[in-house]
Amino acid sequence: MPDHLQTFFQQLNTSIKKQTFIKITLGNRRVKAADLKNVFIKPVMIKNAVKLSFVYRYPTKDITKNFDVEESIILIEKMLQNDFLNADIFTAETDLHFAIQKNDAAKLISKPASLAVKGQINQHDKEKIRIIKTVGNIYLKELGITTAEGLVKKDMQDKYKQINRYIEIIDGIIKDLQFKDNLHVVDMGSGKGYLTFALYDYLVNKLHLLATVTGIELREELVTKCNQIALNAQYTHLAFKSGTIQNAVLSNTDLLIALHACDTATDEAIYYGIKVNAKVIICAPCCHKQIRKQMAPDNELKSITKHGILLERQAEITTDAIRALLLEAHGYKTKVFEFIATEHTPKNVLIVAIRSAKEKETKQISLDKVIALKSLFGIQSHYLETLLDCL
Repeated sequence: MPDHLQTFFQQLNTSIKKQTFIKITLGNRRVKAADLKNVFIKPVMIKNAVKLSFVYRYPTKDITKNFDVEESIILIEKMLQNDFLNADIFTAETDLHFAIQKNDAAKLISKPASLAVKGQINQHDKEKIRIIKTVGNIYLKELGITTAEGLVKKDMQDKYKQINRYIEIIDGIIKDLQFKDNLHVVDMGSGKGYLTFALYDYLVNKLHLLATVTGIELREELVTKCNQIALNAQYTHLAFKSGTIQNAVLSNTDLLIALHACDTATDEAIYYGIKVNAKVIICAPCCHKQIRKQMAPDNELKSITKHGILLERQAEITTDAIRALLLEAHGYKTKVFEFIATEHTPKNVLIVAIRSAKEKETKQISLDKVIALKSLFGIQSHYLETLLDCL
């Protein structure tokens, strides 16, 4: 049997490397009363790597698990020793039937191929239609996300997904809003410009809006680089300016975005949006230091804040809760939600505020809730609250 088994696995490995492998079926149970009836194995592509997907067939359910090729070989060999007597490999070149007989003798029969490979190996990660296209996309290539052929680089897959997720969210927010003919967008702390370019692309090329987009960034080298990319992409109404969020001077703003502005820079962005009466404010907060340093509850909450990690998480929640309440107090309807899985970025909370005149009626109610939260956690002041006192 060892020679036949070795030939069997050699055939499997060769067909996987040549991408002619279609599937394996394990059957003919050693113990007829066993619940596991069959195992069906096929190749899948997961994160650009070939895996083998095992479907374990039971009387009332199927269980699917994915394994690396080397691990799969070990599992198949164990199942042929303990669970099944037969195995059939189907490739585009040949079918191979392996059977264990009495006294553990084995036979191996080769037959002409009965199946054909249907294109490439199945993509286990479902291909999602992305709003931001890669082919012919100048800014994605120059920002290092795609190759010259328009393929997303392996180490930029998460960034590309993140960009599209942002745009999907913005699409859901603004599609029902009425903007004037020329939409003014400001991206506070635009950084390398990933989202700024994608947002302009979406607004102008997808929605066909007359949009002017401005990115504000402190680092001069990034401003210069992004302006050159905008020129190369012929994005005539996209510009990047050097400066801080706090000192930004712009004529008007309909949509304000601040992604991962550190600590109180998020508050400055929100303050700016409220000050210019922006219709939509979208923030992804980062580094909640200001409130964390103050937290000193004189109640049962001490049991939480005495632990560093729990204090940090509670500070994040409380900081953003107060931000949402202050936005509501100044005429905005707010939502706070997770916008992308933590596997792509740990900073995954998004605050979305849409101006709504009706919310002004609840101003004092929201402010009273802020006071209550501050008292509960022993907080002296919230930076955004201090800024808004100046309005």
